[in-house]
Amino acid sequence: MNKQRKNELKKDEMKIAFVGGGNMATALIGGLAGKLTAGANIHVIDINPDALRALQQTFGVTTAGKIDAQVAACDVIVLAVKPQQMREVMAELAPHVTAQLVLSIAAGIRLQDLSRWLNGHAAIVRTMPNTPALIGMGITGMVAMPGVSAQQREVADTIMQAVGGTVWLEDESQIDAVTAVSGSGPAYVFFFIEAMQQAAQEMGLTAEQGRQLAIATFVGASQLAAQSDEPVNILRDRVTSKGGTTFAALTSMEASGVGEAINKAMKAAAARSKELGETLEKS
Repeated sequence: MNKQRKNELKKDEMKIAFVGGGNMATALIGGLAGKLTAGANIHVIDINPDALRALQQTFGVTTAGKIDAQVAACDVIVLAVKPQQMREVMAELAPHVTAQLVLSIAAGIRLQDLSRWLNGHAAIVRTMPNTPALIGMGITGMVAMPGVSAQQREVADTIMQAVGGTVWLEDESQIDAVTAVSGSGPAYVFFFIEAMQQAAQEMGLTAEQGRQLAIATFVGASQLAAQSDEPVNILRDRVTSKGGTTFAALTSMEASGVGEAINKAMKAAAARSKELGETLEKS
């Protein structure tokens, strides 16, 4: 954080810069402005003037079309640009980075590369959020460089909790697993809902009835699992009477290798995450 403010920083005075003003940045700003800090303490840089105008009007943030000196006065810098743009952006940002906490929500960019592009800056936290963050119900995997202080770690956690829960990791390599489980996970849920909707229609329900039933079932079951102290396999067993309808469905899934297919798919996602990280590092 800015050296002059590091020891006395209060959350409602925190100055945060967002490099990038896309959907995830907007979700975070919506969870922070007027809650963690005043909207006027948030500075957003983006090349899209329409996006900047909307953010300024909605949240009262300050804006700029390119990285400017105002970034240097901020306590936290959130990197929210596309991975392919990151190296170019870092070259522009590096002269303005001193002791700030840098928080990356860009997929695939490793801590060592971010640090190298920022001239060896050591106070960096890498995160992997997911799309339910857009409605404040996300979950974010987080890992910090050794140079991140306890206070900076707390600040990073508070920022990401503005859009949901957080899970801290001990090793950066675990980010690939987080990507496979929760980063890509919403797509698996949507895929399953689609299949349930289609089956509902084939059994005579309308498309809207199938949609309502499938989505409500996922929401309700997820909340039950979240609020219960019991493991999910016990909750599953309680719905499954031997010889009953649920038993027939699960037996069919097991025979089709659904569980094994999900396991294999998630490992493929993790492998691809690792591969993309390596590719971005080389490029």
